[in-house]
Amino acid sequence: MQPEEFRRIGHELIDWIADYRAGIADLPVWSRVEPGVVRGQLPADAPEQPEGFAAVREDLEQIIMPGISHWQHPRFFGYFPANAALASVLGDLVSSGLGQLGLNWQASPALTELEEQMAEWMRRLLGLSEAWRGAIQDTASTSTLVALICARERITSHGATRGGLQAEELPLTVYCSGQSHSSVEKAALLAGFGWANLRPIGTDADHALRPDLLAEAVAADLAAGRRPCAVVATIGNTSTTGLDPLEPIAALCREHSMWLHVDAAMAGSAMILPECRWMWQGVELADSLVLNPHKWLGAVFDCSLFYVRDPEHLVRVMSTNPSYLQTAADGAVTNYRDWGIPLGRRFRALKLWFLLRLEGAEALRARLRRDLESAKWLAAQVDATPGWVRLNQVHLQTVCARHEPPGLSGDELDRHTLDWVGRINASGAAFLTPAVLDGRWMCRVSIGAEPTTRADVEHLWAAMRAEAEG
Repeated sequence: MQPEEFRRIGHELIDWIADYRAGIADLPVWSRVEPGVVRGQLPADAPEQPEGFAAVREDLEQIIMPGISHWQHPRFFGYFPANAALASVLGDLVSSGLGQLGLNWQASPALTELEEQMAEWMRRLLGLSEAWRGAIQDTASTSTLVALICARERITSHGATRGGLQAEELPLTVYCSGQSHSSVEKAALLAGFGWANLRPIGTDADHALRPDLLAEAVAADLAAGRRPCAVVATIGNTSTTGLDPLEPIAALCREHSMWLHVDAAMAGSAMILPECRWMWQGVELADSLVLNPHKWLGAVFDCSLFYVRDPEHLVRVMSTNPSYLQTAADGAVTNYRDWGIPLGRRFRALKLWFLLRLEGAEALRARLRRDLESAKWLAAQVDATPGWVRLNQVHLQTVCARHEPPGLSGDELDRHTLDWVGRINASGAAFLTPAVLDGRWMCRVSIGAEPTTRADVEHLWAAMRAEAEG
């Protein structure tokens, strides 16, 4: 494809995307295709000769679009916000069009230095101290894995340069909330700690990790000849957005020389609001921190900010220095290949730069405050309505609720919950994700899609009542 053809098709595609976003509210929120339907309409083999864009666009509309679930829909209340603000989409387009590959600073100086500055802009917006330095990873899952590898190497005095975990005399243990995201468990396994050395810790009535139970688990491991290594604390856990108390956890980590990693993947965006920063009081005592601007804030996926207080340790753990990547500038610049797992990196900073410049921090704060107020409104409706029970403290944008008709309990109550949530999802009018909390199914309402208004939340509440009570 030559630039002129790209120009023509590109204009057409931009119009197509703009039309999609303009009319998204009229579409059913969730795809209702059966498994295999999309693939069944695709040819078995790639074309030998080029096809015209008209054929590609027809298949895009007839095959791909029916299999699309509309995460940017104003009545998307499932999982977590995964906003892709159009301002950030433009930055992602520029990133792809420029085709940069950040192997080191010299490979693309602007890629590295814009990423450094975006991490700095966000540090300031979040109210973090100058002790932190950041990089843009792909996801929180990767950031947590890197954090646990760093924890492992600190407590073993860089054991990976010798015999690795197999040479350690004592097994290393990792601790997290029983409400932690599954990525924490996965990271602990990939970092080599093993199932037997991962400790999910019980939570309190607000679904936050209990420091007393953490202390007991650490003491038990020490007595059994194990070596406590790291704690992953969560600010805004996935099921209920519970808040682990960082200060007492950090005190225990200091006492036992454990690494403290803070997972604020979704909730971290809220810290651009000064009134929300009490939620991570004590974060300055942590060793590493992750938050995802590609969730609530609005940056296009993937854009995960990973901050550390000791970048020299991170670089020593993650660095490789093959001769073909060595340059005269190495001692004076940041080489982000040494800040994570992949050697190369995309120009992710562009989509965050475009978002912050074209939207502005004030507008982003206003949108987050809108969502927080909508969540409080919904929580108040649940509290005031007989037969409904709210199951979480609504500090952020997620409301957990259950409809509990008189005389219904146990498995029958679970079936009732799954049935009415399933009917809403099947209708296409909204999308919710049920989840298990304390052994029973409940409904999570995650508010935060970019176009979602109070009217959309009111519509959802009416649908919830109609389906559950009807």
